[in-house]
Amino acid sequence: MGPELAEQTATIPRSLSGIRGPVAAEMDRFEQHFRKAMGSKVALLDRVMHYIVQRKGKQIRPLFTLLSARLFGPVNDACYTAASLIELLHTATLVHDDVVDDSNMRRGFFSVNALWKNKIAVLVGDYLLSKGLLLAVEQKQFGLLEIVSTAVREMSEGELLQMEKARGLNFREDVYFDIIRKKTASLIAACCASGALAAGASAEEVDRMHRFGTYAGTAFQIKDDLFDYGAGLDLGKPTGIDIKEGKLTLPLIHALQKVDAKDRRWMVRVVKHESGDGKAVARLVAKVVEAGGVAYARERMYGQRDRALELLHQMPANEARRALEGLLDMTVERNK
Repeated sequence: MGPELAEQTATIPRSLSGIRGPVAAEMDRFEQHFRKAMGSKVALLDRVMHYIVQRKGKQIRPLFTLLSARLFGPVNDACYTAASLIELLHTATLVHDDVVDDSNMRRGFFSVNALWKNKIAVLVGDYLLSKGLLLAVEQKQFGLLEIVSTAVREMSEGELLQMEKARGLNFREDVYFDIIRKKTASLIAACCASGALAAGASAEEVDRMHRFGTYAGTAFQIKDDLFDYGAGLDLGKPTGIDIKEGKLTLPLIHALQKVDAKDRRWMVRVVKHESGDGKAVARLVAKVVEAGGVAYARERMYGQRDRALELLHQMPANEARRALEGLLDMTVERNK
């Protein structure tokens, strides 16, 4: 990051509470909107919804949405609709992901499919998605509906493209970036664009915020990639989880391009056939670090962060912008 950007980010909030500051009251009100949006007269659904709400995470996506709205003016009813729509969609994808991944835990608690089985979990995810889309229709927020529906399509395409390409373990870096843009960054981009749109930003500003969110979401995913290679990053022990699941991440992709043919064959064999061998995975992690994969991924992550900052600094200079800078910084510096 150049000296000008460093100077502009010198006073940004560093803690989550500080980042939430400009929209703290609005986040509390959002909670009420979200709980109401999840309600159902079906007793089983209501129990599942209550379980989900009680185990919410940091709510980073609604925070992106409301801060993006606050950047352009006061938070209004349309902004709460946007944040609720985004969070309903995100929650639906988490429920469905746990079914697809056959995962029994989510954020340290049992997943919906672990407690109520796959069939109910799939239907719950469908219900959440439909509630979000209907929320936009009922409020006649068709611009929000278009932004979020596009994100749903891209997320699905990204997941399927990853499945298709991962089989051969040979996809290129540009394909990797296309996958994570669709799979992860599209939802963060939708947060920022929908918040701006709901607050009355111009079409040009909405587009700029969408691009800001794309860069922020890409940096977020690369950071997730790096957790597999925690050594030397102050992230604790390497997890190797993505390797064990046969996923190609940016550090591994870069390393595969840098090693000789013999090492490449060995690395591919570990991912394809020896991912359950802890010692083999540890050796592979060490090789990726040695080949410069981790350093390269960090460089690309900070590059995405800086491009996002450049776009953000074209926006009004206010406390919401500083908070978004802090949220972006937290995205790349987090340790979990």
